[in-house]
Amino acid sequence: METKDSALQQADIDLLSDEAEPPKMDLETALKECSAALSLFLNNRFADALAVLQPWKSQSMYHAMGYSSILVMQAGMTFEPKDMDVAMSSLRESLLTCQKFRKKTGIMESLANLWYRQPTDNLTEEELHAELCYAEVLLQKAALTFLDESLIGFIKGGMRIRSSYQIYKDCQAMVNVMKNEEKQRGTLVHFRAGVSMGIGSFNLMLSLLPSRVLRLMEFLGFSGDRELGLTELREGAASNSLRSILCTLTLLMFHLYITVILGTGDGNLAEAEALLEPYLEKFPNGALILFYTARIAVLKGNFTFAQEKYLACIASQEEWRQIHHLCYWELMWAYSFEQNWREAYRYADLLCKESKWSQAIYVFQKAAILSMLPEEEVAELGENVVQLFKQVDGLRLRIAGKSIPTEKFAAKKAHRYSCSNPVKPVVPALEMMYVWNGFTVVGRRPELTESILSTLEEAEEQLRKDPNPSEYHMDDQCVVQLLKGLCLRHLGRLVQAEICFNHVITSEKDIKHDTYLVPYTMYELGLLYKQRGDINKAITVIENAKMNYKDYNMESRLHFRIHAALNTMGSFAAKLPPSRTPA
Repeated sequence: METKDSALQQADIDLLSDEAEPPKMDLETALKECSAALSLFLNNRFADALAVLQPWKSQSMYHAMGYSSILVMQAGMTFEPKDMDVAMSSLRESLLTCQKFRKKTGIMESLANLWYRQPTDNLTEEELHAELCYAEVLLQKAALTFLDESLIGFIKGGMRIRSSYQIYKDCQAMVNVMKNEEKQRGTLVHFRAGVSMGIGSFNLMLSLLPSRVLRLMEFLGFSGDRELGLTELREGAASNSLRSILCTLTLLMFHLYITVILGTGDGNLAEAEALLEPYLEKFPNGALILFYTARIAVLKGNFTFAQEKYLACIASQEEWRQIHHLCYWELMWAYSFEQNWREAYRYADLLCKESKWSQAIYVFQKAAILSMLPEEEVAELGENVVQLFKQVDGLRLRIAGKSIPTEKFAAKKAHRYSCSNPVKPVVPALEMMYVWNGFTVVGRRPELTESILSTLEEAEEQLRKDPNPSEYHMDDQCVVQLLKGLCLRHLGRLVQAEICFNHVITSEKDIKHDTYLVPYTMYELGLLYKQRGDINKAITVIENAKMNYKDYNMESRLHFRIHAALNTMGSFAAKLPPSRTPA
């Protein structure tokens, strides 16, 4: 009996010992499990992916990072405060988990590293990955911190980004001294790809910044080399590693969104298709893969095919309704490009009812689209355009204590209905299409561009015949002339386009409200000169827009586009004969 009791006591002691010392997971197994979770995620099994990662998120840096990354993505899509809180809490826990595996240094060594920024060359394999995971989680935390509505939150976010960037730089230096070890240490391919993703993303994103901001960032120790960024991300995407898909998604975001919204719309669609192809074979029903397939089709002007793929993306899963909202936004624009306003309204209405991302933009967009329909159709739908426009200002969000520029723009346009004498905006849905650089997309379809041009000419005629011009009359005329000029330029009718653009520029003193029109028109005129081959004139006009105008709506967005345009012109000018190179 005593022997039996002793055995039971020993079993209890062993159990307590097991509880006191948490189970461990080796690095290779962690990477394999996280790769499996990533496959589940790409197959729309989002809850299953979290279930694989959750049990080990306190004992494994990769499980911790993967778990919090999914929650951050979800928070970014919903914009719900509770999702933000859950994601932030998970990120804090992930940083603690990663910290357990980082190299422990004494205070003198820490100070020396801080002063000389010399990478440690005696880190273990686990400590190397811990540095990388820590930098990645820190960067995600910084991104969420920027959404805090306070100056302190903004400063904290900036400090975290700097810390993350410096760790990535140190990791890059470690990669350079470990090239010969890669074959002996199997997990280094994942480490190298992680470094490529971090360094590549930082360089790519910083290269988008206007030159005066970029110079300040470089003074603070950052670098913004676009070609280096693309090269690093391509290397990461081509590696057979956990972060291959993350590098691919970053490149797709750059080519398919950033170059359109913040650039001249010159994303590399051929590269985007090639990057997506292997994942399309492996995850044919994956929501993210279908979404990007549709986005490529939109940018190629294949709107019908894009609409089919967005609907397939919606049908592929119900777990993350947020992906449905992204598809609604894209479908709204795909139908707007075709001027199928009834279908565009349908998706704008769904966004107003289901998505929390930006109610001010959604309601304005819905009202703008309804403004393009005959009044009897609007009445059939049971909508009140005036009331919708009046709601916009009260729905605006504040991030880091500031208004979102596009919401501010929408609120200013909608203000016409808050006056005692309301004035209907002219072609507001087409004006918003321009705000999102949609004319560079629809411009790939000449017949649709002609159709939009006809709509603008009808609006022009109505303004000309208006017996009681309002205080917005000249502003509305100039909106129509800018958009007309864009259509004509895309159709190759450059002389007529130039006349439209010059009409806006010479009307500068008569524009009372939409002061954004002149600098934006000068930018578009510069692109016309570039299209004509007169690079000197193009640079002069665009520099004028950059240097001589300020305090207008969406100023930052134009400066991003100007930066992108001047970069391409600088490269083009460098190839010209000396006589044609700008001074």
